[in-house]
This record gives sequence, C-alpha cells and structure tokens, in this order.
Amino acid sequence: MQSIGITAKVSSRAALDYAQEVANKLAARGFNVCFDDFTASAIGAGAVCYAKTDIGAHADLLITFGGDGTLLSVARHAPAHVPILGVNMGTLGFLTEVRVEEFESMLDRVLNGDFLLEPRVTFDVSVSGPDHEELRYRVLNDAAINKSALSRIIEMRVQVAGLFVSTFRADGLIVATPTGSTAYNLSAGGPIIYPTMGAIVITPICPHMLTNRPLVLPDELDIEIGITPHSEDQEIYLTLDGQEGIPLTSSDRVCVRKSEHRVLLVQSADKNYFDVLRTKLKWGEA
Repeated sequence: MQSIGITAKVSSRAALDYAQEVANKLAARGFNVCFDDFTASAIGAGAVCYAKTDIGAHADLLITFGGDGTLLSVARHAPAHVPILGVNMGTLGFLTEVRVEEFESMLDRVLNGDFLLEPRVTFDVSVSGPDHEELRYRVLNDAAINKSALSRIIEMRVQVAGLFVSTFRADGLIVATPTGSTAYNLSAGGPIIYPTMGAIVITPICPHMLTNRPLVLPDELDIEIGITPHSEDQEIYLTLDGQEGIPLTSSDRVCVRKSEHRVLLVQSADKNYFDVLRTKLKWGEA
C-alpha cells in the first residue's frame, strides 16, 4: 500500500483533528495521503484532495473517522478492490468496528498485510419514468421510500422477479442489504441478517395493515416498486443509504437488484459480528 485516502466526519472536531494527526504520521512514514474535498476544506490543510465519489480511485486503502454515515459516504463509490478501515469516533456504528484505542495497532497490521477483509454485498438501484432519464445509484445499506411529514399513507405496489407480491399501505418501505439490516431496517422492526448472507429484506414502515410484515428473500431476485395513483399529489422520496434523496411520482418505477460490485471492509482484530451486536444493542444488560 502506497496511497491512503482519508475521510472524516466534518461536524466532529475530534474526528478532523485525529484524521489530521494520522495523516501527518503516515506522510512521515513515506505514504502518499489524500483527503476527500470536504474533509480537506474542514481541516484547512493544503493537502491533495478528491471528491468523495472519486477518492477511492486514488487510494490503496481508505480510512474513515466518524460513524457509519461517514463510511457510507465513500464506500458506495469505492472501487471493489480497495479495502475500507472504519474508525468509530464515539457514535453508534455497526460498520465502523474499530475503536480509536485500537486503531494504531490495527493500522500497523493492515499496512503490514496482516488483516482480514469481509466482502459486503451492494445493491444497484435505478429509478425510471417518462419524465426523466433513468437514474442509477449503488447502496451498501438500503433504499427507502418515505413520505414527507404532511403526506398521507403511501400505497406501493411491489413485484419480485416480475411476480406481484402485494400493495403495501404504509408510511414507507425499506429494501435493505444484510449490512443495512442493522440500520433503518432494524429501527422499523425488521430482522437482523448476518452480513455475508445472500439475502435481501423488504420492510414496511408503520404499515396500515397488521398482516404486513418484513419479507426476507434471496438476493438474486429483482425487486420493482411503483407508487400507485392513489398516492399522487404527495411528497414522496427515495432515500439512498441516508445520503441522497430523490423525489418520486406515481409514474416512476424503482428497481433494486444485487450488484456485481462488493465493498471490502477491514475486520477488527479483536471482535466478531456478535461482539458488535452485543455491544451496540446492549444485549444481556439489566
């Protein structure tokens, strides 16, 4: 590894200061260090920087300082061969497993090639409609359809592999990866799915029918969602990994399918997935 890209949570002074400190140490060791443009601007350093969508193309390793949102902001765009080391700066993070206290030893192991990678599935999400060109996105966590604060119940027609499933009447709908099962999906009452499973979960948000429950499916099945005409004249949005929002109309179709692109996350040396669940969800505590 010669080039290392760094991204930090710009609203956290502690994350920015630590990112700068790590960058200085890496540069002193002869590594080429670059920042994403937002981090570089917040730090005020005259360092090499690239857009978040492009920084992965200029790095052999990506390091993020912050929470899961910070990692997601670059992971969705990172090349499939570039590993990502997420450092938790005190937030509730399922993806950023490495604590600040263990970061230096973990970084040395990574730079020496002594580490494990866990490939995570991503989804390709497309939005098509007669009023615009097809829009394409990639998500690591989820794609969620939500109403605005004043909207009524949304009716969403769902098909899986071309077969009609149901018309969901709810505040919204989440389509989550196994990685994203511990994010918005978990808050909406969806199941926790082991992150390397080949699964996809559809979870209605506050459904208007008690019989609507989360649905777990094989991830090779395409999912298509359409907004019914009964939901016209409402403000409805598609949110991608909690990072981008796109307005939807009843003429739009949202398609979610498994991507050929994987995200490589560096595994913590000192904990496994169940350790993370116990810690973050406080299992076993009185």
